Amino acid sequence: MSRQDPAPHYAAVAAAAREGGQPDALFAALDAAMGRAIGHRLFTILVVHPGAQESQRYYSNMPKEYPVGGRKPINQTHWFQRVLGAGEPYIGRSYEDIRDVFFDHELIRSLGCESVLNVPVRWNGTSLGTINLLHHANWYNEADIAPAQVFAALAAPGLMQVVAGG
Repeated sequence: MSRQDPAPHYAAVAAAAREGGQPDALFAALDAAMGRAIGHRLFTILVVHPGAQESQRYYSNMPKEYPVGGRKPINQTHWFQRVLGAGEPYIGRSYEDIRDVFFDHELIRSLGCESVLNVPVRWNGTSLGTINLLHHANWYNEADIAPAQVFAALAAPGLMQVVAGG
């Protein structure tokens, strides 16, 4: 479970945010940077459309297995209330944790993922969505939260653009 110093990866994401092609360029940079600094097999970004009470997968590093697009109604689960409501990151360390929270736990497991780190992307006290990292069992721990929250802060402009319809 080796981790790299996240500082150069923050700089790479910030540089991508200055480029054209947003928010796709930013989200691809987040995928790469968080993969190097924290690690993941599956990486997705979920956007919340609060006025419509819907969520949407906007980015996926496995678009065949986890396609982007399409909106679905928000389900007010304990996970939703914790991560998107209270703005607290969630670490699931095992397949049992994933099974408890995600209906598609069998697909997640088939991809070799048995742990998850969900990080809310927040602006002005409101959750805009989540960055979701999944890896093999017991990959994530509390030390991953602080760097993941910095990446989430860098993601906020991209999620605001998506929510605004831009």
